[in-house]
Amino acid sequence: MKIKLITVGKLKENYLKAGIAEYVKRLGRFTKIELIELLDEKTPDKASQAENDGILKKESERILAKINDREYVIALAIEGTQFASEDFSQLLADITVKGYSDMTFIIGGSLGLHERIKKRANILVSFGLFTLPHQLMRLVLVEQIYRAFMIQQGSPYHK
Repeated sequence: MKIKLITVGKLKENYLKAGIAEYVKRLGRFTKIELIELLDEKTPDKASQAENDGILKKESERILAKINDREYVIALAIEGTQFASEDFSQLLADITVKGYSDMTFIIGGSLGLHERIKKRANILVSFGLFTLPHQLMRLVLVEQIYRAFMIQQGSPYHK
């Protein structure tokens, strides 16, 4: 299995880079993980809805260019389904049982994701109603992916 994490925006904070690198290293025994950072569009202060829609559309084009038809796509969106860690682990296991060898997670930029991305996704996943910086969400997501694999292994890490 191969996991791809597509994110909009550049990660600048070294402590987040270090945390993500640690979990990517740990995940190496289970899967290959590819991190793809895409350029985010500059959002003007007090942008109109039309401007925001245009920004989301440009970002969606960059995202869609990195996805192929055979990938199972999991988009992070606040309106998505929330999972307990055990259920998220089961979701990932079920995806592989369904015959997918490539799984792609998408984290949008500060404006979220365009509807085109949400429609392309096989599932929308929410990590709750909190607003988190999308850079921090990367670390949270890779930790949860690692946790999911550890749950599948019956490891005490999860406790």
